[in-house]
Amino acid sequence: MAQDTNNKIFSLDSKRLEALSNDKDDMALCYGHFNLIHPGHLRYLRHAKTLANKLIVAIVSDKDLSKNTKEHYFHEKERAESIANIQCVDNVVILNNLSLARLVEALKPKALVLGREFEDKQPKQISSAIDLMKSWGEVVFYAGETHYATSDLLHDNVFDIEKNNRNKFNKVCQKHNITLKDIQDRLANFSNTKLLVIGDTIVDHYVACDALGMSAEAPVLVVKELENREFIGGAAIVASHVRSLGSSCHYISVVGEDSQASFVSETLNNQGIKTDIFYDSSRPTTYKTRYMVENQKLFRVSRIKDHKIPKEIEDKIVEKITLLAPKLDGIMISDFVYGVITNKILESITKLSEQFGFKLYGDLQCSSQVGKVSKFNGFDLITPTEKESRLALDDIESGIEWIANTLLERTHSKNMLIKLGADGFIAYSGNAKFTQRQNFPALSINPVDVTGAGDSLFAAMSVCLSSGASLIEASVIGTCMASLAVKQVGNIPITNNRLGQYISEVLE
Repeated sequence: MAQDTNNKIFSLDSKRLEALSNDKDDMALCYGHFNLIHPGHLRYLRHAKTLANKLIVAIVSDKDLSKNTKEHYFHEKERAESIANIQCVDNVVILNNLSLARLVEALKPKALVLGREFEDKQPKQISSAIDLMKSWGEVVFYAGETHYATSDLLHDNVFDIEKNNRNKFNKVCQKHNITLKDIQDRLANFSNTKLLVIGDTIVDHYVACDALGMSAEAPVLVVKELENREFIGGAAIVASHVRSLGSSCHYISVVGEDSQASFVSETLNNQGIKTDIFYDSSRPTTYKTRYMVENQKLFRVSRIKDHKIPKEIEDKIVEKITLLAPKLDGIMISDFVYGVITNKILESITKLSEQFGFKLYGDLQCSSQVGKVSKFNGFDLITPTEKESRLALDDIESGIEWIANTLLERTHSKNMLIKLGADGFIAYSGNAKFTQRQNFPALSINPVDVTGAGDSLFAAMSVCLSSGASLIEASVIGTCMASLAVKQVGNIPITNNRLGQYISEVLE
């Protein structure tokens, strides 16, 4: 087996290159340092392999590494062996003298697949190779790989990475001519929007603990409860974010006949949110308890009933939405697949949108095969994670670009975000197929609590688009909103003023 792996590897000057050049199979060519293989590398290579019959990977030689980085890198042979051991890779070429263009000319691959980091900034050896490729093939900048470069993981600290992400964020704003005044004007206009939020109500319960050690009776961690606190969550916190940003908000949901339901109703009413909350004795209000030690979650216990709501409640909800529809700028659906968003309710909302012209925003949060974001058809914005996008298409192999554009086409969505967790998100516009997308990096690299990131992002994006903002403007505001949300424990609403102050700090 070791001999087979070694046979995959050769230098640019090797005679074996000539034999490979004469190969009639289509080839895809990748390029990079490939130090410490991480999941992003694997996804990048697997995607490249889907574009051709053979995958050739070029790695930078040791002598072409800068003096400042050499000490942080494994030897070229070790890096080459690591890549050669990946099943989808057919051959590995060790480049000398940054000779990517020479390799491209020799192999004439069907596709040159480069990391997203080379899309806006291209060193000479990269740009030369790209120019050659234009004569016969395509150049693909793969979007969706792990955000951190390997060198970042080795020697950069959190503050350096966060600073770098902030610089990237500002470059995106400059690229699209987004100024601080533009954003401030958008924030000021939020008060003119009227939104309805409908979905599953959740109460988040946090228990702060002190770790005492391991039990003497069994391998179990023993903790002492210090403090506990409850927060509204699910669709309820989305409504709370919408109201805190300055928009008028109406909330519709189904809860149990319990103290948690009273807590949700009282909290929302105190925030000035009009509510129509329907009570179902067959289901307790969804309750999620998180046990934490020094801001680190140990585990979560969830109390959930996810059966369909009764028909009489379903009919009342449809009736209420119909009454509210003429005065709305948009309806936001926050669906955790716990039973509130039925097919009838979804169909009614879609028809009312066509009749009265308000916008539709959909966020489906599921970790299983039960719910699929593709049920949101013709929406102005959908916000799936990468996993949810793949579930919707039953596709775990294709590259993220194909996934995104296929989902846009299938759902007839005007706009879409694919959330990448710590890597931020990619914003796509469905107005022009395969052409309009922009990556937005995460601004908070060391989050305290990621629970509310998606909810706050969804709320900010929906309010922005309802106020007349472009997708890019909304994404700028949404990025900052999510960054603020993960800096605090618990799902706490972010005010318009606080968001504005943070944006003024971030934007140069």
